[in-house]
Amino acid sequence: MYCVSVIIPVCNEEKNIPLIYEALYTLWEEKLKDFFALEIIFVDDGSVDHSMMLIAEIARIDPRVRSIEFSRNFGKEIATTAGIHACTGDACIMMDADMQHPVDVIPAFLLKWREGDEVVIGVRERSESDGILKRWGSWFFYKIMRMISDVPIISHATDFRLLDRVVIDAFNELPERNRITRGLIDWLGFRRGIVQFAAGKRLQGEPSYSTLKLVQLAVTSMISLSLLPLRIAGYLGIFIVFFSVPMGLFMLVDRYTSYTSLQFTGSAILAVILMFLIGIVLICLGLLAFYIGHIYHESQGRPMYIARNRK
Repeated sequence: MYCVSVIIPVCNEEKNIPLIYEALYTLWEEKLKDFFALEIIFVDDGSVDHSMMLIAEIARIDPRVRSIEFSRNFGKEIATTAGIHACTGDACIMMDADMQHPVDVIPAFLLKWREGDEVVIGVRERSESDGILKRWGSWFFYKIMRMISDVPIISHATDFRLLDRVVIDAFNELPERNRITRGLIDWLGFRRGIVQFAAGKRLQGEPSYSTLKLVQLAVTSMISLSLLPLRIAGYLGIFIVFFSVPMGLFMLVDRYTSYTSLQFTGSAILAVILMFLIGIVLICLGLLAFYIGHIYHESQGRPMYIARNRK
């Protein structure tokens, strides 16, 4: 019998913890207990309410429940990573505690896994709690990421996903501290499947991700998954130089020949010269960015390759 670990990061979710546990318990008792053993790992990310006390009470009743308690709030990405490090199952499923990741989708995840997919990604079709601004921001973010990312990006992919043990072991070798979990999983590769779901409303409490945190997460994703932001200065410099050189030559021809009579002023000529010099400076910054990019990749310490198996 295979064992499945369900990893649930928690931060001030005392009202949702009993609900998510009851939903998982019911699902396993009614549909999955004959096929899959269950391990539930709650990772308390510095909660200041009674979340940890509730988790401890559940763990005393159900030995399948484990917990990790942080000394302070380290963020959801680190909490999810801690759960992946600690899980012992043949596969793990990461999900939120607020019930927006529906547990009734888990059988579809497990079916995809048993059919051979090593990473099964929950793709959100819609969310009842998202406003117009958040939906537009999400569309724009994924549009940009598909253009600049060095790894394939699936639109509206969520942290709700299943990882096979081989992916878990590979993930645990990655040493980054400032990390985006889903981005690292995408970087690892492996065979991927998709399960679409409709996210419901948050049942209790307030979301821990504010608009500012979502923006910070988006910026971190762009930086960690692509070096294009670092190289933009160089590309902009090349564009400026290619624009300013013909303009400068045209001004020189106009000033010292009689082919044209536009009579550019000295200020206009000085502006073009300054534009050219700025372009040169930006090109130099772009060259530095390439070297910094190499240093960045080396400092990440990621393995040079990922092997699915060795024989």
